[in-house]
Amino acid sequence: MTTLKPTKGKLLIAEPSILMDSSFNRSVVLLTEHNDNGSVGFIFNKPSPYNISDLIPDIDSSLKVYFGGPVSEDNLYFVHKVPELIPDSIEISDGIFWGGDFEAIQSLLKDDILSKHDIRFFLGYSGWSQRQLEEELQTTSWLIVENEFNNLFKINPISFWKNELLKYGGIYQLWANAPKDPGLN
Repeated sequence: MTTLKPTKGKLLIAEPSILMDSSFNRSVVLLTEHNDNGSVGFIFNKPSPYNISDLIPDIDSSLKVYFGGPVSEDNLYFVHKVPELIPDSIEISDGIFWGGDFEAIQSLLKDDILSKHDIRFFLGYSGWSQRQLEEELQTTSWLIVENEFNNLFKINPISFWKNELLKYGGIYQLWANAPKDPGLN
């Protein structure tokens, strides 16, 4: 298997070696930034019990909020694919953007213009200090893969991790099919 370097826009697939990590167990993280100062990303496959209207009562929207990671879990972040509607967005990779004018988002949500296929909200983010992610990669905590999804927002969060591991066969296939808590077998 080719070993890719971490760069923004790539996906981090949690390796089985971090099964006991409650934040990253069975996670798929979209890297939104990676440079000499560290890395930032969002867990794309862990829905929270909240909708956006639970967090912002002025907005009547049933869009799901996801757990983005263990850092700043009391802050709301977002990744989207509609920079033409959301000013000041930062491009992560082809067709995927991070952040932007939150007042514009509130207006778009109130007018029911944004759908779950356009934007994903996160409580918290995943962050790594300088060289921390590289160290974790050396301990086989993560598999780096290209984001080959035409629309990352349409993936099924429940099966995302498993489906990504199944692509690699061998031991990955075994882990992909293992129960969430192997200790219960």
